[in-house]
Amino acid sequence: MIFITAKFRVLPEHAEAWPELSRTFTEATRAEPGCLWFDWSRSLADSTEYVLVEAFRDGDAGGEHVGSQHFKKAQMELPRYLAETPRIVSQSVDQDDWSELGEMKVPPRG
Repeated sequence: MIFITAKFRVLPEHAEAWPELSRTFTEATRAEPGCLWFDWSRSLADSTEYVLVEAFRDGDAGGEHVGSQHFKKAQMELPRYLAETPRIVSQSVDQDDWSELGEMKVPPRG
């Protein structure tokens, strides 16, 4: 899979609204057949920073995402709300879902 993490620093006056501003793009991306997940989180250290963790089935699915109409629309609309160009880490990894973090194994409850 293609595993991507991107940091979006939003202009302070738009930080609270970012989930709504990016909602159409988020929902359209999640509906793509090759999208495994597309999840936003907000930084605890910087309230203007959102972190996007996304994964696509393979390079073809990632290419379809970047070529989609909703991606092109987001490229045109979303930068006006950003303080800087987003930063990204993108890697191909040999798995297709999350693995357990064995070092923090939760024992059975009950």
